[in-house]
Amino acid sequence: MENSMSEARQNEIQEARDYLSSLINKYLRVTSTDGRIFWGQFRCIDPDRNIILSQTFEYRQPSVQKRIDAVDAQTSGEASGKVKLPMTSRFMGLVVVPGRHIAKVELEEFASQLAKPSAAAAEALRKRAEIEKAKR
Repeated sequence: MENSMSEARQNEIQEARDYLSSLINKYLRVTSTDGRIFWGQFRCIDPDRNIILSQTFEYRQPSVQKRIDAVDAQTSGEASGKVKLPMTSRFMGLVVVPGRHIAKVELEEFASQLAKPSAAAAEALRKRAEIEKAKR
C-alpha cells in the first residue's frame, strides 16, 4: 500500500514538473500581494516558489491621492460614469518575484499559441451551430 502511495505521489510530482516545463518561455501575469502586476516571459521557479521572469514590465495602480483627485474632478464637472485612470508602467528586464508575495499567476495566451481544434471538435461545433440554427 505504501509503495503505491509513493508511486502516486511521484506521478503527481512528475506531472507538476512537466506542466511547469511547458510554461517556460511563455508570458505570465504575476500579481503581487501589494497589487503590482509583473508581465514577462517565464524562465524558472524554485522550491520556495520564487518566479523568475525576463523581458518584464511592471504595472502599478494609481495612487490613492490620484484616485481621489480624479473622482473630485468628475463630480465637480458635468460628466458621469466610471472614472478611468491609467496604470503606470515601467520596463524592469529580469525580475525575481518572491513566492511569499505572489497572489496570482495567469498564463498569457495569444491566438497564435492556441491549438487548432481537432476534427472531432470542429464537427461538434458545426453540429451545435446547426442545432442552434434549427431552433430559430
